[in-house]
Amino acid sequence: MLAAALLALTLQAPAQTALLEVERKTIEIYREALPAVVNVSNLKVARNFFQGEVEVPQGAGSGFVWDSQGHIVTNFHVVQGGNSFVITFHNDPKKYAATLVGAEPKKDTAVLKLKEMPKTLQPIKVGTSKQLAVGQMTFAIGSPFGLEHSLTTGIVSAIGRKIDGIGGVKIHDMIQTDASINMGNSGGPLLDSAGALIGMNTMIFSTSGSSAGLGFAVPVDTVKMIVPQLIQHGKIIRPGLGVSILPDHMRERMQTDVKEGAIIAYVETNSPAGRAGLSGFSQDRATGRVYLGDVLLAINNKPVSSLDEIYHVLESYKIGESVRLRVWREGKTREVLVKLQAL
Repeated sequence: MLAAALLALTLQAPAQTALLEVERKTIEIYREALPAVVNVSNLKVARNFFQGEVEVPQGAGSGFVWDSQGHIVTNFHVVQGGNSFVITFHNDPKKYAATLVGAEPKKDTAVLKLKEMPKTLQPIKVGTSKQLAVGQMTFAIGSPFGLEHSLTTGIVSAIGRKIDGIGGVKIHDMIQTDASINMGNSGGPLLDSAGALIGMNTMIFSTSGSSAGLGFAVPVDTVKMIVPQLIQHGKIIRPGLGVSILPDHMRERMQTDVKEGAIIAYVETNSPAGRAGLSGFSQDRATGRVYLGDVLLAINNKPVSSLDEIYHVLESYKIGESVRLRVWREGKTREVLVKLQAL
């Protein structure tokens, strides 16, 4: 018996010692992060002829534990349209109900709150995305196609990408990675070689619908800016001008000679822009003729030509700060000073 046991140990030893250092590190990163990674199920109330109102699965994705209070961070598109949400943890058969605390569609970010806490709750190790370098290793954990807690690895392929988000504006500073990201990975963590969160896996570019080595993650520094506000206020409180901008397709139909700047379509009366005397375009009901109002050319000398650019310029300012607008009207350019307010 003793000889057989020693033989078995001898046979197992090479398999353990044969692991490369990078393999041991990958295993360590996965095991340490695993308790903080969750599956998110999105349920919607539907009417059934025989049963009345029933909850039906609408979608699923991934997420991660943010703090010891039971806040779960995931993508907005994972929870969009849901009435209730179910969270599951690794090696825990229980399903935990959660409620939506707040969401920021423009950054594809949402926060859920557990109604009941598991016995142990391990928050994700939060890092930074400020000093990411192309070529450094990445580790993505999630549930692609429902295959729970899968690990994929890769590198940072690019940084500073501007990608169209679900909220109607581009998400800036996105992290591009070739770590395989598929349906179900959305909302899961992207980690660095220290096992720290550097991004939230969000979308892929693919012609087939599956991973083609072009995955994108919202940088963790953006997540760190958004999540505390969602927890405290349920929404993002940001500064604004109080204007709506004419979409590109309508701009083309108007056949205006103005080629630069953002055409203001509407100005709210008690907004910073309204108090500064700015106006949108108007239409003569009798003739149908459209009269161009103001065109916003720049904010503090930063040129803008779309709602997306206005949004991202103002993102760097705080409520109560003043900015100088360069505006074109009827062939003349003028500058006005406005004080930003919460919108």
